Amino acid sequence: MGLVRLDHRRKARVPTLARGERLLAWAATADGATVGGSRDALHLPDPEPLRLPWEEIATAEWDTDESVLHVVEVGSYGEVRPEHLLRLTDADRLLSLVRERVTASMVVQRHVPVRGRLGARVLGRRAPSGRGPVAWFVEYDAGLDPDDPAVATVVDEALTLARGDVGG
Repeated sequence: MGLVRLDHRRKARVPTLARGERLLAWAATADGATVGGSRDALHLPDPEPLRLPWEEIATAEWDTDESVLHVVEVGSYGEVRPEHLLRLTDADRLLSLVRERVTASMVVQRHVPVRGRLGARVLGRRAPSGRGPVAWFVEYDAGLDPDDPAVATVVDEALTLARGDVGG
């Protein structure tokens, strides 16, 4: 009858990495693809492989009950942020790396009151490797209009102060 393969799982599809980059942790998806994390980025198998630098991840949340990693990318005000839902197996090491790398990308994070309880968060982020400039972001609470001159003045002053504090 010949040889019969006992392990019927498909071979994992490993993300393509940049020269000199290597996976530090990874987990498999239900269809055999690999989600991996390197020093500089999270590598997703979304229909086309996607390299997502840590500093471009707004949030990454783990749903223990469903074994799903929900990753939301940094976006532009008023636009829908790209989201990725990944059902993973054996994800403990990858989840630890995601938490550590996203946190390491934060240079500064400040809440700035604008009007009553409403405010904005000023965020300065950089690749955890320390290479590259600090990228600046502002998250506005619902109900604030970034085009309102009073809001823009407060945020601009907070950005200037934060840039001066971190030299970026």
